[in-house]
Amino acid sequence: MEQPIFVRRISTKQRKKLETGLRSREAYIMRRCQIILASVRGERASEIARNLGCSEGTARNTINGFNQNGLECLKKKSSRPKKLRTILDEEKRESLRALLQTSPRTWGKESSLWTLGLAAEVCFAQGVTPQQVSIETIRQALVRLGVNWQRAKHWITSPDPHYALKKSSATV
Repeated sequence: MEQPIFVRRISTKQRKKLETGLRSREAYIMRRCQIILASVRGERASEIARNLGCSEGTARNTINGFNQNGLECLKKKSSRPKKLRTILDEEKRESLRALLQTSPRTWGKESSLWTLGLAAEVCFAQGVTPQQVSIETIRQALVRLGVNWQRAKHWITSPDPHYALKKSSATV
């Protein structure tokens, strides 16, 4: 069982700020003020969570945040991850580039045109990526490589060596 956690003693100035925050238009600030003031009244994190309809973790994080940073915990921080995990590092991006310079038929695919989804499948099958990645991951990797990716276009071609000559005379 978790140890009960409570906020540290608060000053009258902090109490007034917290009470003002109860009337805030931002739900984030209002909820945090409710949690802190409930903890000041002696309620445990589990009781606060039950009464306010939030998770126990939210109540504990708010109380810990107030104990460490004071009223700064009322400011909403960025939800972006602090560190991005890059699946396709520089070496793997170069492997992707080499892969795309071959035909998909080399890898047992029916199409002769690469699509982002097809590239994602083959990258996973060939061990370039540890798991199946999204087409957006492949697209971002290509952007980092400086490759201008466009949707595959189906052009009419023929294996006939004289096809270009025949086509040009037919369209004249």
